[in-house]
Amino acid sequence: MNNSYLIPANSKKSLLKFGAFNTVDLIIFGCGVGLSFLLMMMLPVDNFTVAILAITPGLICAFLVIPVPNYHNVRTVIINAWNFYTTRQKYIWKGWCFKDGETDKK
Repeated sequence: MNNSYLIPANSKKSLLKFGAFNTVDLIIFGCGVGLSFLLMMMLPVDNFTVAILAITPGLICAFLVIPVPNYHNVRTVIINAWNFYTTRQKYIWKGWCFKDGETDKK
């Protein structure tokens, strides 16, 4: 290896619960499932639309904490997209042909 070392790609997974979730994700998922459970006990789930309405909070929270490639989860993708579209983007070109406003003095 010529005096070099390799960092494994999954080195951050040891910081997560169950290897995929952080504490906030588990709280969001637990609240959604708990609310769905309470709605299923309180509402008459004999009707299909009422049953779907009762499990909707759990489904939405599960969708938010599902892991996706290149991001932590869907919630992180939504936050990054929101920040990208709501903040001012200023890209400064620093290429090989840019002189930072300086001119050649000849």
